[in-house]
Amino acid sequence: MKILAVSDQIIDRLYTSSVKDVYADIRLIIGCGDLPYPYLEFLTTVYNVPLFYVPGNHDPEYGHRANSRVAGGDNVDGEVVFSKGLLMAGLGGCIRYQSHTPNQYSQSEMFLRVYRLLPKIFLQKIRYRRPLDIFIAHSPPQGIHDDDDPAHQGLRALNLLIRWARPRYFLHGHTIFYRQNLKSHITTYHGCQVVNVYPYRIMEIE
Repeated sequence: MKILAVSDQIIDRLYTSSVKDVYADIRLIIGCGDLPYPYLEFLTTVYNVPLFYVPGNHDPEYGHRANSRVAGGDNVDGEVVFSKGLLMAGLGGCIRYQSHTPNQYSQSEMFLRVYRLLPKIFLQKIRYRRPLDIFIAHSPPQGIHDDDDPAHQGLRALNLLIRWARPRYFLHGHTIFYRQNLKSHITTYHGCQVVNVYPYRIMEIE
């Protein structure tokens, strides 16, 4: 299955009606945060496929207001979903570096969010008799694709989640892939492929 994963930055060649000619056969769209909602709505409308996303630290707080959600998409922050034969879950947000800002969490707050989500994941793995295929996040785990500045440090709880939930793929945004010492935007961690999708990636997943 071909998946389009996007995060953080609008790409002009994706924001055009000819995108289906350039990138054909997309069956699923994943949003890893910090993108204008009209951009995500455009992509899911053009491709007419499911969109699953989590909020980034620059996105509005989720609520009942129209501008707090993507029309035609599903916010999987703290949820587990099964679609197109894939089991997926997600947690949005990043480490807290400003006070009173939505979608930012302390390390301990994110551990609580992970502990609340793990039972849901385990139950759905049993129900669908398959592993967790994709975990959708905005922040990277600590020490994997993160940076040293306060806003872009990884979240330790996500390392624990990978070790316990064992997703096949962990997709995130938030950090620009530019480090000279990194040879790839993909890092294998406890059997999971941690993928930095910033600003977009086309992925083939069985």
